Amino acid sequence: MKSARARGCSRLVRVGMVALALSAALGARAQATPDNGDAATGTTLSLSARKVYEQARSQLVQIRTVLKGRASQTSVGSGFFVTADGHIVTNFHVVSQAALKPERHDLVYVTADGREAPLTILQIDVLHDLALLKAGDAATRRFDALPLRPTSRALAQGERIYSLGNPLDVGFAVMEGNYNGLVRRSFYPQIFFGGALSGGMSGGPALDQDGQVIGVNVARRVDGEQVSFLVPASFVGALLLRGKDAPPLKTPAYPELTAQLTAHQAELTDRFVAQGWKPQTHPHYRVPVPADEFMRCWGGSEVSRTGGLDLERSDCVMDTHIFAGEFNTGAISVRHESYDGSKLGTLRFAARHAQSFRNESFTRLRGELQTKPQCQEDFVDRAGLVLRAVVCLRAYKKLPQLYDLSVLVATLDQPSSGVQGRFDAQGVSFASAQRLTRHYLDAYSWVK
Repeated sequence: MKSARARGCSRLVRVGMVALALSAALGARAQATPDNGDAATGTTLSLSARKVYEQARSQLVQIRTVLKGRASQTSVGSGFFVTADGHIVTNFHVVSQAALKPERHDLVYVTADGREAPLTILQIDVLHDLALLKAGDAATRRFDALPLRPTSRALAQGERIYSLGNPLDVGFAVMEGNYNGLVRRSFYPQIFFGGALSGGMSGGPALDQDGQVIGVNVARRVDGEQVSFLVPASFVGALLLRGKDAPPLKTPAYPELTAQLTAHQAELTDRFVAQGWKPQTHPHYRVPVPADEFMRCWGGSEVSRTGGLDLERSDCVMDTHIFAGEFNTGAISVRHESYDGSKLGTLRFAARHAQSFRNESFTRLRGELQTKPQCQEDFVDRAGLVLRAVVCLRAYKKLPQLYDLSVLVATLDQPSSGVQGRFDAQGVSFASAQRLTRHYLDAYSWVK
């Protein structure tokens, strides 16, 4: 099966962790730009934005990951104080290096007026990309904290939002935008922020006009303008309640990461199986195409101009992926291609059909992260519809009992036409892999 991504598929990127090399490159460009002072006081911002920034400036911090025992920083992001006792919230992906490799990395925070102090990690929430930190100087001082907007105060469509952070490591700034509701098809709730987020702003707060936190900067779409995303503040409150009195994480956080991903894959499997399949997806077969509840499906067709192979394609992917340190996981994708080789004849079609089946790859991550694929091939009879099926599993080396699953299927009943399908699930348990495989294969049948 030719693996071409459908046009319009999600291009979602997280906006934190600006590499130092990028900052240096931007620094050279900045020398040729007139200095207009603090980025938050530009003439294009409204009076409300200036007021919000000035009120929140003392609660806003830059978070730096530095090599242990050295002054060199490896990445930067943003964060903000949520308690007077020195608790700071940011994104998990901003502090992931320190969380997963604490023997190599330390964390420090830097305020807008240049004060610097070490940080420790108390708790992580990888499913919503959050982390709760504690300031190293909390025993000797009190802090200004940003209040969370009460969940009883619902946001209105079009309400102004002010996103704060340190974009591209060039200085603290405020970006003005609008609330556009929750993101459709997101597996976990996310706020659609109609404003610009840049690298380095991840983990910074998004505030309403009263200076209350309504969300946390997390990601943006690179294939659109002013399309950004926030983690709702309700998850910040839950994380703070769960972790404010927790002891610091001093060892690699892989056990906690594994536990949260295990809970995620169980919920993902239940919801995916429960939503079922779309009806009437092919004129001759029942082909598994998922509903649009938390997946996005795109289709296309290619008609041969030279009397060759005609095909139609359906490609369904999740916008939601879970960041696990060095890779993304926790998502499902489904695709199929329908082939019409009547112009080729039986022998030429069979050769092309088989070659396309062999083009598939089952290796996604580097060898130090994942085992080699273990595959089994068999023939499955679905009430007279014979399928050739290959099932492959690849284990995560640092996330015990979690696997990537791939199922490849080809119909074998027609001499010059047929369907090939592929199902992929990332970061699932062995039991969930079996359940999802049965659910996928059982979806194939004749159209009566």
